[in-house]
Amino acid sequence: MLLKKNVNINQVIEGTWENFLFILITCILTYFLNKFVFHNLFDVPGLLPTILGTALSFFIGFNNNQAYDRWWEARKIWGALVNDSRSWARQVFHYVSKSEELNDDKVQSAKKRMIHNHIAFLYALKENLRNEQDQTYLGYLDSNDVEKIKSESNKANAILGLNNGVLNNIHKLDGIDGFQFLALNEMLVNFSNEMGKSERIKNTVFPTTYSYYTRMFIWVFIFSATLSMSQTIGPWAILIGLLIGYVFLTTYKIGASLVNPFENIPTGVSITQITRTIEINMLETLKEAEIPKPAESVDGIYIM
Repeated sequence: MLLKKNVNINQVIEGTWENFLFILITCILTYFLNKFVFHNLFDVPGLLPTILGTALSFFIGFNNNQAYDRWWEARKIWGALVNDSRSWARQVFHYVSKSEELNDDKVQSAKKRMIHNHIAFLYALKENLRNEQDQTYLGYLDSNDVEKIKSESNKANAILGLNNGVLNNIHKLDGIDGFQFLALNEMLVNFSNEMGKSERIKNTVFPTTYSYYTRMFIWVFIFSATLSMSQTIGPWAILIGLLIGYVFLTTYKIGASLVNPFENIPTGVSITQITRTIEINMLETLKEAEIPKPAESVDGIYIM
């Protein structure tokens, strides 16, 4: 996720120099094609690039709107996950209490296990969404639980199952009453829903036809606009075509960078930072001594 409101010129150059170069080459080739080949054959009417530019604006606008909707929905899902995770830690800490079957040590152990399991769930979900293999979640599971989920393909869902089992066991031992059980179980349902929504965004491919045809139409538009202007303003068509093409292609690329919000890129949702924030909050609820540091930004520009 980007942190700065202003854009550094180095970022602009780094992200768009290839497009700039390809557009420049295309405009130069088009100009010389018109000068030595097309000039004596036919004239390209100015209406052609006008119509293409109008249609292209609709395509790019649709792409960018849909891409931002995906990005914003992903951010809202993880915002809800932050709130529910804090509620989970608070409820576990205050609801689970002593009973005839649960002494103080067992109560503290159950609280720690349920909160640690949830932190493991968050890291497992993050790693699945970003196709990572660092397995940070294993550090919050005991050895028996690691063996239980070893064969599961969806580790995050399996860890939710572990917490469901712990919750049921505490309820049977009268560590929580019926209303508290329902409240905690509702939190587990919320986590499952938020996990499913995140996976839906990740696994739903943005319609490739829109992306393909939009890119193709941009290059057709650059070619036709440069060709048409070459017949009226000469070599200046290269500069104007470069400017127009750069604006259209860069605008399209901005939207394309938001299509997959969970990718490990600067414009993606900062789920690493969000996960670390939740981890810190939950460990502080347990009053643990070792608290990890917040995730750091990259040169103050973005944070993953």
